[in-house]
Amino acid sequence: MSEPSSRLPSAMIRYLPLAYWLKDYQRDDFVSDLIAGIVVGILLIPQGMAYAFLAGLPPEYGLYAAIVPLFIYALLGSSRSLAVGPVAIASLMVGSTIADATARGLGDPVNIAINLSLLVGVILICLRILRLGSIVNFMSHSVISGFTSAAALLIGVSQLRHLTGLSIPNDGFITDSFGFLLQHLSSINVVTLFLGLLGLLILWFAKARLANLLSRTALPNWLIQPICRAGPMFAMIVGTLLVASPGLDQHYQVAIIGSIPEGLPSLQLISIDLQLWQQLLTPAILIALIGFLESVSVGTTLASRERERIEPNKELIALGMANLGAAFSGTYPVAGGFGRSMVNFASGARTTIASLIAAVMVAVTVSFLTPLFYYLPKAILGAVIIMAVLPLMDIRAFTDSWKFNKADALTMFITFIAVLTLGVEIGILCGIAISFLLFIYRSSQPHIAVVGRVGESQHFRNVARHEVTTDEHILAIRVDESLYFANTRFVEDFIRSQCASRREVEHVIMICNAVNFIDASALESLENLTVQLASEGVTLHLAEVKGPIMDRLQKTSFLQQLSPGQVFFTADEAMRTLMQTGDSETSASSIERHQ
Repeated sequence: MSEPSSRLPSAMIRYLPLAYWLKDYQRDDFVSDLIAGIVVGILLIPQGMAYAFLAGLPPEYGLYAAIVPLFIYALLGSSRSLAVGPVAIASLMVGSTIADATARGLGDPVNIAINLSLLVGVILICLRILRLGSIVNFMSHSVISGFTSAAALLIGVSQLRHLTGLSIPNDGFITDSFGFLLQHLSSINVVTLFLGLLGLLILWFAKARLANLLSRTALPNWLIQPICRAGPMFAMIVGTLLVASPGLDQHYQVAIIGSIPEGLPSLQLISIDLQLWQQLLTPAILIALIGFLESVSVGTTLASRERERIEPNKELIALGMANLGAAFSGTYPVAGGFGRSMVNFASGARTTIASLIAAVMVAVTVSFLTPLFYYLPKAILGAVIIMAVLPLMDIRAFTDSWKFNKADALTMFITFIAVLTLGVEIGILCGIAISFLLFIYRSSQPHIAVVGRVGESQHFRNVARHEVTTDEHILAIRVDESLYFANTRFVEDFIRSQCASRREVEHVIMICNAVNFIDASALESLENLTVQLASEGVTLHLAEVKGPIMDRLQKTSFLQQLSPGQVFFTADEAMRTLMQTGDSETSASSIERHQ
């Protein structure tokens, strides 16, 4: 009977990373987690309400998303510092999905958000079961960068209505919003605009100047950072006081949050609506992938600073269960946020106990403090959102990509424009499609180098870049790409054109050290090329074929068509053997180096 109990701790450590961290948990660790949890909680309260606002939901749902999901992730997550909860990009995608679904009459926004959470959670868990976590690798950095930059711009523009008090339409092109703003400049609510600009100023000052100012005081360093991170809370307090005291909401029509229901979210069953799920499946997949990618990227970055690592498979389970928790507690999808996670890490979080403390703070706020937010102006929440998404607009990424790889820059630009003009889901799908098309295009025209020997060494380099020696009767080429259906014709045409322009060539050596795969189409092309070259008196040779590829070739009839003298272990062996056969006179000629 003692055997099962002895296994319990190891099982807990395996499935609950928090149990592993608690083995050596000390008082200093708790103090650090307590400070980090308080700081993140202070940041999470205004951000949660603001992001729910962005998602088209009442503000309390952003607070709900920071309670149960945080508790679940704190138990299952493998990242010590990742702060899970409502995030800007997912909120924008949820808001876009809700607007589209309600326009089709598919239900109320809250029910749509809950079903999205359920689908996102199920998708993430299915990815773990099928071991498909690497699917996010198919979303290139260029696509993600273009998407996040466009999403940040969309988010910022969408908040102009709250900063100006104008009913700026969010549908249509982004230029329509600016056009509407220009046409109704005289109708801007000046008091609302003042509050919004004041909120932006407070947030900027807390982020950029407050730390330097407080460092000149007697405050300890451990207290300065939490104060600086509390900029959103300062903005909320100032905005609320300014509105409540003179009654700006009544006298100047300043939009406020109003009543927020008190009490914790209640667990609830979810009604199954297959018609609704069918409409939500595509956006749910994209929200799941984007959320998982953002979470793993942030978690990996923070873990590497502590010379640790996170486990993506555990993250799939943790994020999946967190989203299921969001669904059954009646709120919308969650993910790991970059800004809050950086704050959590910088505040000294040692374990996910910090997330538990932050969740408790939000729970206490929802239970007892929501009346304090009655006079909170929506302009302040708009300012919080704008300042949160500004770092996501990465112009430097485009300029760097343009200098390094114009195809990646093109992918980024097309994704950016597509998201702005076609919408979030269609835009990111267009970006993924463009990245695949460009990949196929690049690989369909692989780099092929005519090579020669460097001095008397065994190294062969491109004749256009190095001073090498060649033999006029031997054409040695290096194909820098795997061979498959899209590029076999290009490789075949290159070899035939080289042989046509150099009539003295008797042997072609194809160096395959960069070839990692050969498909059936490429194999058939090689067979045909061998026969065609032989009819012209040219022999095709293979060199440096990798073991796994050779194993596959030995199962085909292709190697049987080649004599043992047509397959060489190294390019050096091929060159020396063919030059010593006597079939050709060695007339080595020096090739001048070209820059």
